[in-house]
Formats: sequence, C-alpha cells, structure tokens
Amino acid sequence: MPYVTERWPGGMLTNFVTIRKAVRKMATIDKMNEDGTMAVLSKRERLQIARQRQKLEKNLGSISELTRLPAAIFVVDIMKEHIAIAEAKKLGIPTFAIVDTNSDPTLVDFAIPANDDATKSIEKIMEIVIKEVAKGLAERKEGKDKAKAEAEAQKEAQKTKESVAKADDKKEDVKAEKSATKTDEKKEAKEEVKTEKPEAKEEVKSESK
Repeated sequence: MPYVTERWPGGMLTNFVTIRKAVRKMATIDKMNEDGTMAVLSKRERLQIARQRQKLEKNLGSISELTRLPAAIFVVDIMKEHIAIAEAKKLGIPTFAIVDTNSDPTLVDFAIPANDDATKSIEKIMEIVIKEVAKGLAERKEGKDKAKAEAEAQKEAQKTKESVAKADDKKEDVKAEKSATKTDEKKEAKEEVKTEKPEAKEEVKSESK
C-alpha cells in the first residue's frame, strides 16, 4: 500500500498528474539501467542520473504504485502534515488521523484521539489499522471473486440455453426435411402410377388386335 514517511510532496494530491510524471521518470531511469543505455553515457551523466534517481526514490519511491488518487488517507500528525490534510479536504478525500491534544479534531473526518509523539502509541494504532485494512481488502477480493464466479455461472447457463435452443432448431429442421422428403416421395410415386396406367392400356389394345 502506498505511504509517505518523508516530507509530504506538495501537490501530491492536487497536482497528481505532475507527480505521476516524476514517478514515470524514475521508471524510465530503471529501464535505462536494464537495457544498457546508461553504459553508453559518460561517467558524469551517469552520476547525475543516479543522484536524480536516489532523490526520486527517497521522495516518491513509496508511492510508485499509486496510479490514481487514493480513496482515503491516514495521517499520524495532522499538525506536521497539514498540507496533506488541506489537499485531501480540497479534493473531498476522506481523512483518518491520530489527533493529539494540541490538534484540532474538526480538521479531519475521522479522528483517533491519541498521543501522536509516542512510538508505542503509534505502533499500536497502526497495527490495528493495518489489520482492519487487510481484512477489508480480503473481503473486497472475496466479493469480487464471488461476483466473477456468479458472472461465469450465468454465462455458462446462457451458453447451455443457447445450445439447447440450437439443438431444438436442428431437430425442427430435421423434421421439416423428413416431411419434405416424404412429400416428394409421394409425388414421385403418384407420377409413376400415372405413367404406368397408359402403358397398360396400350398393352391391352395390342392384345385385342
């Protein structure tokens, strides 16, 4: 899950497109290392690019997988991270935060009263939050899998229904073909009978002569 432990990059939410460009720049540098492009550059250029990569990794490495605006954010110290709170509020993103006695709880949507300076306090709260987030993700995945299974079952049922309908149509076609064949045979039989009768009359006439 994306997180920020260093300085909050100003405009990370309100100017998300620019931040994504910087993240893509980091991916481009990695690709240059993989395909051997870096080896062609001079030592000075390689050093400059390496420093740029380190800086990007430090500030944006933890949000490299953030491809869209988050559905919510969790903040530990709202006094220190007031920019993050302001950006989230501007975009209507729900905020969850640990709020100390020196902070204003009305600035966030869901306040958790606790000491935001004590390591043990933060660890305990984060442990519970991570556990619940993992539980929520598992439930969402289960719901998606269930919906997918239902969709596939419905698709299979539709296929079966269509195949049965095709089989019925085929049977009807066979019946119609058989009845048409019988009709043709009857007509042919009648025509043969008609042609045979005049021949019989001619034979009788010749005998009488």
